[in-house]
Amino acid sequence: MPLALQMLNIGSEISRANRWKSKGNQNQVERAVFRGLELIDLTIDAQRGKHSLKEFTRMREAVCDYYLGENIYNSTGKGRKCSLDLMLGQTIFAKNP
Repeated sequence: MPLALQMLNIGSEISRANRWKSKGNQNQVERAVFRGLELIDLTIDAQRGKHSLKEFTRMREAVCDYYLGENIYNSTGKGRKCSLDLMLGQTIFAKNP
C-alpha cells in the first residue's frame, strides 16, 4: 500500500479519536487510538529501510501521550486537528498532483 494511503488511514482513525474525545466517550477513543497505533506500527514495519522512521515513532509517541498517557507534552486537540488536516491535505495532493 502506498505511504500516502497509509497516512490517510492513520489520520482517519486519529480523527475519529478526536471526535469521540470531544463527546467524552473514552471507550470509543481508546478503540480508535488502538486501531491508529496498529496502523502506525504496520507503517513503520513497511517503511523500514525506505524512509526515516523517526517521524513515525514520534507520531506514535505523541498519540500515546495525548490519548492514553499523562499528556506530558501538553498537547491540545486543536493542534492535533490542524496537523491531521495538513497531513490529509498533503496526502490528497500527493494522489492528485
